[in-house]
Amino acid sequence: MEFKRFFTRREAESALPLVRQIVNDVLATAGKIREMDEDDSDLPGLQAELEENLQELESMGCFFKDWNFSIGLVDFPSEMDGETVFLCWRTDEKELAWYHRIEDGYQGRKPLPKTPR
Repeated sequence: MEFKRFFTRREAESALPLVRQIVNDVLATAGKIREMDEDDSDLPGLQAELEENLQELESMGCFFKDWNFSIGLVDFPSEMDGETVFLCWRTDEKELAWYHRIEDGYQGRKPLPKTPR
């Protein structure tokens, strides 16, 4: 698997305010789409807005992983101890605190090691 970039923990934490804003927009737009009829004239515009927000996340180098549009899960490619991992964040989490190996997925989330202050 190839990635556009790898985030350090600090870089991912710095990106989190913008990511949080974009993901909140994604979830709000998806909620509106879910409530619409298929023939609603506003649907194409909202679908385009949703795609634009998802593309913005991807252009930053992170991945939206919540296709049920319920928890706003985002993965940031990173390296830890020489292994490629995903730093993992959800909208209900105040800070970046989890990671998982790529092959383990969300179910394999583990707390990030404590960083010295």
